Amino acid sequence: MTLHRRLGVAATAALALITSGCAGAATAPGDAGSSANTVTFRSWSPIEQTTRQMIEAFQEQHPDVEIDATVFNYPEYLVDLQTRGSSDTMPDIVGLQPGALTQQYRDKLMPLQDCASRTWGPDWQDRFHPIGLAQARLGNPEGDENFYALPLLVQTVNLWANTEILGAAGVTPPKTWDELKAAVEKLGGQDYAPFLLPAKDSWVRNVVFLQIANNVAPGLVYEAEDGTASWTDPRIVEAFDYWGRLFSEGIAQEGALALDAYPTAANQFEAGNAAMIPLGAWWIQQSDPTKSDLPPLSEGMSGYEPFLFPTIPGGAPTPQFVGGIDVALGISKSAGNPELACQVVTDWIAGAGAQKLINTFNDLPAVKGLDPETFTSDKQRRIWTMFTEEWMPQVTYSRYLKSPQIDTALGDALAGVATGQLTPAEAAQSVQDAQDAEGK
Repeated sequence: MTLHRRLGVAATAALALITSGCAGAATAPGDAGSSANTVTFRSWSPIEQTTRQMIEAFQEQHPDVEIDATVFNYPEYLVDLQTRGSSDTMPDIVGLQPGALTQQYRDKLMPLQDCASRTWGPDWQDRFHPIGLAQARLGNPEGDENFYALPLLVQTVNLWANTEILGAAGVTPPKTWDELKAAVEKLGGQDYAPFLLPAKDSWVRNVVFLQIANNVAPGLVYEAEDGTASWTDPRIVEAFDYWGRLFSEGIAQEGALALDAYPTAANQFEAGNAAMIPLGAWWIQQSDPTKSDLPPLSEGMSGYEPFLFPTIPGGAPTPQFVGGIDVALGISKSAGNPELACQVVTDWIAGAGAQKLINTFNDLPAVKGLDPETFTSDKQRRIWTMFTEEWMPQVTYSRYLKSPQIDTALGDALAGVATGQLTPAEAAQSVQDAQDAEGK
């Protein structure tokens, strides 16, 4: 049977990378209904070309199956998903982020632990990086231990350096706040940004803040979200202050709040127009060996080096690892063939489709021991191994909050601090106010 794919580019949306590190081409939404041997898939990730390879790998083993897939840019995907959720036309397989996005659609999703157990056996959880499984249930109501999504890709959030720029200036990736300030000062006055901060996107604001906050007081922000601590705790206020210093002390470039991460900042960084940028492990996908005509900096990761967010004075003595799920997959309760949807999901996580996915370096696999079949340089292999074997096992703190309301309130508060409209104390109070309102 001919594979049915609606994986194309809409007239109004170009192929771009987005939030969690990847996005795809947007197409006009179609009927999400499915027949017995057809599975529908909607997501923003993996990117269109990679999704096509995953589909083809699955169909090689299941030639009678059709997979109707649409990969959107992230903002358009959220609109499409909301529309489908409200009209009860959910796709069979749904791309999700943990916490807020999964919880928004929890009542429309099937628990997936039985699917996982049937596929991988009773010890199936041992296959996964622990942070991915922990985040898969992020925000579940108390006592609800179901997995409404299973992690497909995981990541760390961190910083990246252009090693050519830093090397020419005699600068090494900064390990402390003072070193960061000194590096920016030394790198200033050139035709590139020393520290390119795409602060237009609330997800960037939030993940940078969470790296700061978890160094100032490891884990405290999550205690605040759980109600066992307060967002107005002086240590969280201090974290807001250090976020504000990125702007007041001239570390971030002028106009940071008008710069989006994808495609603008990513394109600028890949073109060599920035020395440092806060993104995450997904940047290794720029060196995808299945692509042709890679920019020189991206070939085998030749021009890049990841590093952790610098430590804050008085905080933890070493950087703290923040990250977790990039994208997870859920199955809707309305799926026409849940068993077939389970086969597709588990293949894409840890089967032939997963191997095609990881061969593109799209991000880090949620399961342990899955590596690309081809590395194009020793540096690319070293960075991959560092991410998968050294960094991911140490990820303790989530890049996500549980509540959509608190997630939004935090992003808004950080924007207020960046513009000087809110003091750090006022920003912290605004998040606490949002949490108090949510609890009423």
